[in-house]
Amino acid sequence: MSDKIEKTESEWQSQLTPEQFHVTREKGTEPAFTGKYWDHKGDGIYRCVCCGLELFSSDTKYKSGTGWPSFWQPVAKDHVEENRDTSYGMVRTELECSRCGAHLGHVFDDGPQPTGQRYCINSASLNFEGTESAKNDSKSTSGE
Repeated sequence: MSDKIEKTESEWQSQLTPEQFHVTREKGTEPAFTGKYWDHKGDGIYRCVCCGLELFSSDTKYKSGTGWPSFWQPVAKDHVEENRDTSYGMVRTELECSRCGAHLGHVFDDGPQPTGQRYCINSASLNFEGTESAKNDSKSTSGE
């Protein structure tokens, strides 16, 4: 795991869209069924939109019916930090990127096996890196 990344609020604002900034830096939530990855089915890796850290694999993504991308485990446990969240009169477990502190979403104990966890993540906190495009890039450079 790399060193922590820290930037000023204005540095984050210049790097991110207003929605990405609101979700990741101000702990916002995008409306259900509106994010670009809630129904995404590509094969690859979902990375932190702020720092690029690998967070989730399409191999652990599933359709939860909640309107947000849902995964049953992160790529590596130390890539996400869990914090107690008591906002809105609820007690939940907030998820943050362990490298840059970006708010990702929340984790719940109502997911599928083998973990029983539902990592409910905002699309605005993610970038997707597909395995197909990586294969196509290597083919074009190898002359196939």
